[in-house]
Amino acid sequence: MRTRLLVVLLVFSVTAVAAFALPLLMVTARERTQQLSISRTADLDRFAGLTQQDDEEQLVSEVTRFTSLYGEPVIVVNAQRQPIVATGGLGVNNPDIAPVIDSALRNQPAPGLDDVLPWSTSDVLLARPIGIGSRVIGAVVMRASVRAAASDVAGGWAVILAGAFAALVGCVLLTLVLARWVLRPLAELSRGLGAVAAGQLAHLRGRDGPRELRELASSFNRMSDAVSSAAEQQRRLISDASHQLRNPLAALRLRVDSLAPRVVPDGQASYHSAVAEVERLESLLDGLLAMAHAEHTATRLAASPDPDTCLAGAVVLDRIDFWSVAAADADVSLRYGDIDASLEVRCPEHDLSQVLDVVLDNAIKYGGCEVTVSCTTAAITVVDNGPGLSATELALATTRFWRSPRAGHPRGSGLGLPIAERLITARGGRFSLQAGEHSGLAVIIELPS
Repeated sequence: MRTRLLVVLLVFSVTAVAAFALPLLMVTARERTQQLSISRTADLDRFAGLTQQDDEEQLVSEVTRFTSLYGEPVIVVNAQRQPIVATGGLGVNNPDIAPVIDSALRNQPAPGLDDVLPWSTSDVLLARPIGIGSRVIGAVVMRASVRAAASDVAGGWAVILAGAFAALVGCVLLTLVLARWVLRPLAELSRGLGAVAAGQLAHLRGRDGPRELRELASSFNRMSDAVSSAAEQQRRLISDASHQLRNPLAALRLRVDSLAPRVVPDGQASYHSAVAEVERLESLLDGLLAMAHAEHTATRLAASPDPDTCLAGAVVLDRIDFWSVAAADADVSLRYGDIDASLEVRCPEHDLSQVLDVVLDNAIKYGGCEVTVSCTTAAITVVDNGPGLSATELALATTRFWRSPRAGHPRGSGLGLPIAERLITARGGRFSLQAGEHSGLAVIIELPS
């Protein structure tokens, strides 16, 4: 949009300046040409008048002085084409002079001067018959120079072009200021919309741009406050509900456990199903609390970025060591890949540990018999050799409460990967799932260093 607006305004500015400058250039050239024509016509009239007065001595004196002063040759002839006075080498037999003399003796009107331009250099021939009507007694021919007039025109054009350039520069600066004034609030609004779409609180200054854009910024701020308030209320509802349900659920778990010795053999199956559902409900509540915490962390970081960092390699080594027992119990080989122990990332140690716990737990449960963990400057990767996910499942894997129908595991709330993704993106990173190089699933965690 910025480019299109600048192009339109600049084209309009150039067109407007050219529409004023071009006519001025032509008027300047035409006026100077008229001045030259009037001046030389007056000189020709003077020489013709002296010839009619039969004052040959005065005629010769003035023609000679004129040629000496202006460097323009003149020839005066009588009706028989005999020269009365000639200067500057003009003669009646010159091939370019003879037709002009003949035309003047026939009292034919002389053609007008073409407009003198800065690059005009060719001399022009001016002629005037001596006499009136059919009583032509001679002719005056002058070879006039246009160099002085061309120099004057060039000077006038230089002034006009300098003014046009200054006006064009002013238009360009005005265009840039106007584009910035109009587009800056729009760019700020676009960034604010992106922040709100990412679940962050955004406020626009609303001090720049036209009145309509300032009003739009005020409306956006009210909308952002309403969205943020609704999101905060939703997070608080989830957190409060989870906390309020935890105590009754704990009491229910105690009562269910206390029933274990009293359950008859025929009720054992139902009893174990009830225990499994209670455990699933506990897992779901834990996931909801973790999700509420992740959302709260993302909102807090949007308002005030957290400078906490950690050594990613050390955290990765610690979590591999922690999960090695569970991996061994599940007959899964938990392997080390490339580990950069000095890599420091912008993420607290407990958040990165929580993310790795989610990823490693899923990899050990569903990822086949081999899991490899790497930590390089590019990313932290966890790759398994399990069945992996289809393209459709990859797109849904970070959706809340989604679980693959092929998982075949009774536990799990479908909140682990969404929580991990929220914690990473809140720190300005990227959490992505890809199909493995040969099979399985690759989890890629990218954090700013």
